[in-house]
Amino acid sequence: MNHQKNFKRTKLACYTAYFTMSSIFCLPPLLFVTFREMYGISYTLLGTLVLINFCTQLLVDLIFSFFSKHFSIHTIVKTMPLITSLGFLIYAIVPALFPGYAYVGLAVGTVIFSVSAGLSEVLLSPIIAAIPSENPQRDMSALHSLYAFGVFTFVTVSTLFLKIFGTQNWIYLAIILGLFPILSSVLFFLSPMPDMNQAEGSSGAKPTTRKGFGIALCVACIFFGSCAENVMSNWISSYLESALQLDKTLGDILGVAMFAVLLGFARISYAKYGKNISAVLLGGMIGASVCYLVVSISSNMVVALAACILTGLFTSMLWPGTLIMMEENIPGVGVAAYALMAAGGDLGASVAPQLMGIVVDTVSASEFAARIAPVLQLSAEQIGMKAGMLISAIFPILGTILLLFIFQYFKKKS
Repeated sequence: MNHQKNFKRTKLACYTAYFTMSSIFCLPPLLFVTFREMYGISYTLLGTLVLINFCTQLLVDLIFSFFSKHFSIHTIVKTMPLITSLGFLIYAIVPALFPGYAYVGLAVGTVIFSVSAGLSEVLLSPIIAAIPSENPQRDMSALHSLYAFGVFTFVTVSTLFLKIFGTQNWIYLAIILGLFPILSSVLFFLSPMPDMNQAEGSSGAKPTTRKGFGIALCVACIFFGSCAENVMSNWISSYLESALQLDKTLGDILGVAMFAVLLGFARISYAKYGKNISAVLLGGMIGASVCYLVVSISSNMVVALAACILTGLFTSMLWPGTLIMMEENIPGVGVAAYALMAAGGDLGASVAPQLMGIVVDTVSASEFAARIAPVLQLSAEQIGMKAGMLISAIFPILGTILLLFIFQYFKKKS
């Protein structure tokens, strides 16, 4: 009885760790415009911070997927939240003490707390799976939905903080957010850890060429889905503030927070009632394509805002849904396949937001933007933002085409 109660505390530690991990992803995009104004950092370099974040996670994913038996998993899990706190501390203090080296501090802090995010992605789900439970699917669903609701909470709290105390005091906000993970670390140290299987490799079956090609198709699909989700999640705040000229507080609460709410709501809904993942994936890709096109060409603020928010709904199942599609069509895949899927998702989350930043900077500084801006009654930066969203529409469009091919491929295979 007491043992079960202790495992409940372990489960709570996992939930709080996953919840607080969301601050790693939601705070930086909220501050993109602030960083540009305070430190003169270009949108390309701001997009590079997102690239650094997910590339670091990608490296951690691969290392722990293939070499997990060489590490003390229980020790790492207990100290993992403290790594998050250290990253936030450096992220905040270096720009405060050395404004001339602000970007260096932001980059180093990003690397450190991204290591923690990667560890969370790799280790928290297996811990939840290893804890005895009457309904393990519900526990796993609850864990992953907490990310989206964590984004909603931290976006709301951060937005109100910046509104009340001013964006120039963002440093104190980062320090405060860095204190929350300490609670998870304390809970982990006070809780027993379940036995975990740290075996490497796959299920032992030798993969066939056809099976390998099927997995490659799923990796490509999760790449496009991740691109579609992460461009909007990372740039929605800057887009609403710069391109739509929406008040930052209103934009972050209506835009960023509601994007996260739809993301979490849709994932929980599918976990309880969902079926026919093929239709869900295809509808998500098509819907995301339409949303990006509307955001890029619409001159109506309400319509563009609605399209930004609805992107959260349409992209919600593109990552987890591709995993489900792989499991349904390629039974018996091993750890290596899941590592490749994580790599594909993290690669999309790295490349697409970075491309958005490059397009915004390039188009904003172009003669084309200078000529067309007066005609459209927009600034060159607004033209750049809309061009970035238009280019980003290519990811869900290609994802739609790929899905149609995948459906035919798996249909012939069966």
